[in-house]
This record gives sequence, structure tokens and C-alpha cells, in this order.
Amino acid sequence: MSGSVKDGRTEGRTAVRADGRADGRVVRGEETRRAVLSRAVEIASVEGLDALSIGRLATDLGLSKSGVFAGFGSKEELQLATVRAARRIFSDAVVAPVQGVAPGLGRVRALCESWLAYSRVRVFEGGCFFFEVTAEFDARPGPLRDALAGCAREWHGLLLDTLAQARATGGLRADADLEDLVFALVAVMETANSQALLFDEETPYDRAGRAVVRLLRAEATDPGAPELA
Repeated sequence: MSGSVKDGRTEGRTAVRADGRADGRVVRGEETRRAVLSRAVEIASVEGLDALSIGRLATDLGLSKSGVFAGFGSKEELQLATVRAARRIFSDAVVAPVQGVAPGLGRVRALCESWLAYSRVRVFEGGCFFFEVTAEFDARPGPLRDALAGCAREWHGLLLDTLAQARATGGLRADADLEDLVFALVAVMETANSQALLFDEETPYDRAGRAVVRLLRAEATDPGAPELA
């Protein structure tokens, strides 16, 4: 996932008045929105998006319902804004740390290890935010499923592009099925997330790290490459 999101600022308005001074109302609205979304992603990662409500968030944060409602307008928009906020957090935690790694097998491995670290250290209280909420909406057509599907496609697309770069630089065999490899890597990482939460232990992350290396070795031109040691 890459790019910017609109959460954290008030769309369609400016925090600077014509005289160059900050508009206090807009600034306060932005601060409220950020606080609400910060709490919303915590709740949703554990209890799901349906657990979100304007009343609950207002109570948790000591805000008025009208103040929270003014920032979103509906429960669905609150949920969509929460997904967008989680996407930004995910990108900062998983994607940004590997941007400096050179294209190749090392970058593929680093990206997978970054994802496992993101789940392991509980960037979101409930592990992977998207693993939790996708199960909630994958069979429910509508804007929320569309938004979550878009995030999943973006993540899978990033993995696919990273693998394609590794093949282009000679790290993966020319006949490697990259779509299948993405499927297997995601399955391994998400299983580690699920089992680590369920069993309250970190062993699944260690197993997943070894499984990622085995999957890459199976398709590598040189299974003994230093990046896979």
C-alpha cells in the first residue's frame, strides 16, 4: 500500500483564515477527527467495524455525540474513514521501512518480514487490522467490502510487483508463477497472525519466517543466495 490518505485533515476546508491566522474551529475539528480515528482503529482491530458507533467513540473520548457526528455524518462514513486511516498506518509500518532495500529477493523477504513484525508488535491491538475486518465484510456487498477489497488488491499488487522486480534482476526463475507465490506468502503470513492471536504465543511468526524463505528458495535461481540464508 502506498500513497496518501485524506484522514487527518478536514476535506474541503482550510485551517487558515483569509487573514493568515489559523481557524480555531477547523483546527479543533481536525484534532477531534484524528482522535476519533485513532480510537476507532483500535476498537475495529479487536471487535470489528460493526462495533464502531458515534456514541461509543464520543463516550470513550469524552466528546459530544454532535461533535463526533459532525466529523463523519454517518456510521458508514466513520467505518470507511477508519479503513482509510488503517491503510495509512499499515503503509507506514510495513511498506515504508523497506523502501530503501534494493529490488530483488532481499526486498521480497524484507517486505514479508516487515509484515510479520507489524503483526507481532501489535501495531493494531488486534493484530492485522485488515485480517480482522475483512472476515467481517467479505460476504457483505457494499462500500465497505469494496474499500477492503481495494486495500487487499493494493497489498497483493505490491507483493506481485516486488516479486516481478526480483525475477527481472535474476533472483527468481523465469517460469516462476508469481501469482501463486503471492497467494502462498499471504496465506503463511495471515496464518501466523491468526495463530499467534489465538494461542497467545509468538512461535507462529518464527515458523512463518522460515516458511517464507522456503517458498522463495523453491522459486529462486540460486536457492543458496545470501538473501535467503
